[in-house]
Amino acid sequence: MASRKKCLVLGFLAFLWAVWGTEGQEEEEQTCRLLGKFDLNGYVDAQNHSLIIGGLFPIHSRTIPANESIMEPVSAKCEGFNFRGFRWMKTMIHTIKEINERKDILPNTTLGYQIFDTCFSISKATESALVLLTGQEENRPNFRNSTGAYLAGIVGSGGSSLSIAASRILGLFYLPQVGYASTCTVLSDKHQFPSYIRTIASDKFQSEAMVKLIQHFGWVWIGTIAADDDYGKYGVKVFKEKLESVNLCTAFSEILPKVYSREKMQKVVDAVRTSTAKVIVLYTSDIDLSPFVLEMVYHNITDRTWIASEAWITSASIAKPEYFPYFGGSIGFAVPRSDIPGLKEFLYDIHPSRDPNDVLTIEFWQTAFNCTWPNSSVPYNTDHRVNMTGKEDRLHAMSDRFCTGEEKLEDLKNTYLDVSQLRITNNVKQAVYAMAYALDHMNRCKVGRGPFLPGRVCANIANFEPWQLVFYIRRLNFTTHDGRKIHVDRNGDVTGYYDLLNWQLDDNGNIAFVKVGEYIFTESKFEFMISKNSTIFWNTESSKIPHSVCTDLCPPGTRKGIRHGEPICCFECIPCADGHVSRMAGQRECEQCGEDYWSNAEKSECVLKEVEFLAYDEALGFTLVILSIFGALVVLAVMVVYVIYRHTPLVNANGRELSFLIQVSLTITVLSSMLFIGKPYNWSCMARQITLALGFCLCLACILGKTISLFLAYRISKSKTRLISIRPLYRKIIIVISVLVEIGICTAYLVLEPPRVYKNIDSQNIKIIFECNEGSVEFLCSMFGVDVFLALLCFLTTFVARQLPDNYYEGKCITFGMLVFFIVWISFVPAYLSTKGKFKVAVEIFAILASSYGLLGCLFAPKCFIILLRPKRNTDEIVGGRVPAIDKSIQLTSASVSSEFNNTTVSTVVGD
Repeated sequence: MASRKKCLVLGFLAFLWAVWGTEGQEEEEQTCRLLGKFDLNGYVDAQNHSLIIGGLFPIHSRTIPANESIMEPVSAKCEGFNFRGFRWMKTMIHTIKEINERKDILPNTTLGYQIFDTCFSISKATESALVLLTGQEENRPNFRNSTGAYLAGIVGSGGSSLSIAASRILGLFYLPQVGYASTCTVLSDKHQFPSYIRTIASDKFQSEAMVKLIQHFGWVWIGTIAADDDYGKYGVKVFKEKLESVNLCTAFSEILPKVYSREKMQKVVDAVRTSTAKVIVLYTSDIDLSPFVLEMVYHNITDRTWIASEAWITSASIAKPEYFPYFGGSIGFAVPRSDIPGLKEFLYDIHPSRDPNDVLTIEFWQTAFNCTWPNSSVPYNTDHRVNMTGKEDRLHAMSDRFCTGEEKLEDLKNTYLDVSQLRITNNVKQAVYAMAYALDHMNRCKVGRGPFLPGRVCANIANFEPWQLVFYIRRLNFTTHDGRKIHVDRNGDVTGYYDLLNWQLDDNGNIAFVKVGEYIFTESKFEFMISKNSTIFWNTESSKIPHSVCTDLCPPGTRKGIRHGEPICCFECIPCADGHVSRMAGQRECEQCGEDYWSNAEKSECVLKEVEFLAYDEALGFTLVILSIFGALVVLAVMVVYVIYRHTPLVNANGRELSFLIQVSLTITVLSSMLFIGKPYNWSCMARQITLALGFCLCLACILGKTISLFLAYRISKSKTRLISIRPLYRKIIIVISVLVEIGICTAYLVLEPPRVYKNIDSQNIKIIFECNEGSVEFLCSMFGVDVFLALLCFLTTFVARQLPDNYYEGKCITFGMLVFFIVWISFVPAYLSTKGKFKVAVEIFAILASSYGLLGCLFAPKCFIILLRPKRNTDEIVGGRVPAIDKSIQLTSASVSSEFNNTTVSTVVGD
């Protein structure tokens, strides 16, 4: 297995060499000759130590671009001193010294170190990994693996891309590598990186935390900008997946170039400036972010809220007061802060005079104090980058002022000496301790109780295989100096929490990283919290929470409509249909209201439908009630007149009892209209139609009794013959039979299919019309069919008898009354069918009242006129037909027929 891996390494390194260059056409060199050296800087303390730990740190921020005129492969030089990376490196040295002084960890074993500067570049990280593997700084390696028990493992390499590059080589040998700043999710893949673990959380948790933050503040339209490396691209990829899983949208996604390109940078700037997204996620390191910050300042782009990744949220190189108008209010997650005892004093214990060959310390001093160290060839703050104007920016190689050595570190304010925000720095300490604890566990293994098969053997700390140490590292569980629990899972990841930081200005005008919340992520708990007492600064015109949406939430009463070809956060707001509502803003669908409910005008709530029926307290209902009562009072008045004058000839003419029955029936029909007014109930639905039908039946049957008498009188007057007299009993029999038939039909109607209250929700959507379901149409037609039949008989008999002599005009009155009756009810049919709701009931009431008033007026108005206003005509002589010749203008009633026939023994009208 080991030989196979060695072959893979040989092949990989051969590939690297083929990329770096080819050999000349001269005679092949001997492989043992060194063709060159890797240009690496760092610190080594390997003598008199049992084991050494390698370290990879970005002490410089970039490499100097290669001279294209040189064809030979050359190891690049570095520039851009990185105080932050230098502090990380010093922290590793301090931690190793601390461990060596402890007696409870690795007794009788001391640790050394071999640290290299990766210059924040993949090429230097790869060179450093090769040197640590081979033990030589040659740029054409002889593949001599000198690790064994000597090189225990490596801490590093800083950025995710650097760790990935180094781990692909180190993982072939299962050489342990503990990361302190690399958060890329791909490093959790143990198939690709079997020996990599880290003391910083994976971007998987950071992306989840960012999405929780975005959801908390209601942002839905987010821009993303990533560095052009594994950290940025994988970070944004995972973030976008988490974002889309909760139906949030990405407005734009741009890449920051690693090597400055005016065209590429302008594309990013334009995306930020033109997008409606006011909240932008920046997944990049502080080193890669610096050119973009200058672009924002150059183009004066403000009013943006930046969500920072952990790589730059606490970076002093970005958090400068002059950048606050553009990046103030930035909010993001940072690894937990800690205090490291003794580190501050160790950082101050540095001076270039102690070791003239310590080029990194000399460069630190020159850069920190802006001077040149005497008799030193260390370059001063050279910058070969291309600035925003497109010209190469070269600072002077030497400063005009020499360093004296008397400069005081206490006067400095830079990242190296700032121990107020020890976050990644603390991770470096824990990475070293992770390696030490793993070695200590391996050293304490008892013979016969080891974890390795066969034989449950232990690994020998003086001579162990790298994979054996990986076994212990991947099962680490220890407590840090500040009480934090470190537990490494099977993917080499750790859990814990993030601090949520907000950029604010302090009283001195400096940027302060104010903790405003946290995100806890453990195996059993995931919780996002905003501190109740914290105040978040928002860099907006209103100083309020920024509004970042593609389309504002659809208000209640509307629903989201899809815009084809656009993200789901961009939509149209479509009003809900009638009868449907959306109670909350942003609903995708409108909900249908229940049967008894309807949508309000705003379509935001279901309200009870308006209940409609002809009520007593509304104008129309009140008017009809007044007409009904007035009609009943008129009928009663007529009845009183008839009672008072019941012995007069005119009242007795053609059947006094029939007249009283007609008056009673008209009272019933007029008052029955009041049963149609008010909220319907089952009893009122049954009572109103039955009462109306019986009332009209009694009225028409009595009229039929009168009309038959007139019809027979007419026949007698034409034939001059004797006819069998119609006795009062026969007329009563006609009335009784008619009423009994009607009662029988009504009884069957009520028993078999009675009317019921019906809630009509179909006629009008916004109303519930309370009406009566008449039940059986057949019974209803039969019931009123009897009335129609009686009315037809009345009309036909009176129509024939209308030609009686002028002194006999009751037949004409009945004829006109029946004509009014038919006209009213014939016109009622189309009017009834063309109306809805309460107006339908009102039409029926109008028909009842009109027909009742018509019959009342035609039958009784002429007689009451004579009784009350012309009493001289209400005499036996006039009513009986004996009128003096000189008084021809007096018209007689049908009583004259009775008088004439009494002289001939033919009587059609017989008094009771």
